[in-house]
Amino acid sequence: MTVINSKVANIGEMKLEHFEKGDTFESNSVRIGTLLGAKDLGYSYDVVPPGKRSCPFHSHRGEEEMFFIVKGSGTLRYGSETRKIREGDVICCPTGGPETAHQIVNDSDADLAYLSVSTKMAAEVCEYPDSNKIGAYGGNLRHLTRIEHDLDYWTDEVP
Repeated sequence: MTVINSKVANIGEMKLEHFEKGDTFESNSVRIGTLLGAKDLGYSYDVVPPGKRSCPFHSHRGEEEMFFIVKGSGTLRYGSETRKIREGDVICCPTGGPETAHQIVNDSDADLAYLSVSTKMAAEVCEYPDSNKIGAYGGNLRHLTRIEHDLDYWTDEVP
């Protein structure tokens, strides 16, 4: 990979890492921001094979995301809606709850490649409407639980 002053890289020259989970999730991707030393934004390049998705349907309470479709076509799930997406599309995913949940699905017969950019927050809460999970992330904390496992603020605090 060619890197100029550690701040410029070409996606065509990057080594992509393969990820696969079950029959649904698969991608080849690279965390570009980490490689180039980005501080406040995270950015990645993902190539999703036909019939796959790179991540679960989710929303963010702290981080805003943007996707730019580099090549191919597919479907965007966004809240309760779906729409076709294609090369050149820019997708905005602001913070919010299930109404801003999003997922890119490659339902075409060719690779779908996109760049994602997100704000980097020290702490984040994500919701996963398809599986009724909530994830809390920050530092070394990575905790997922079910929405129905609601505890009162005072549970086990008062003897």
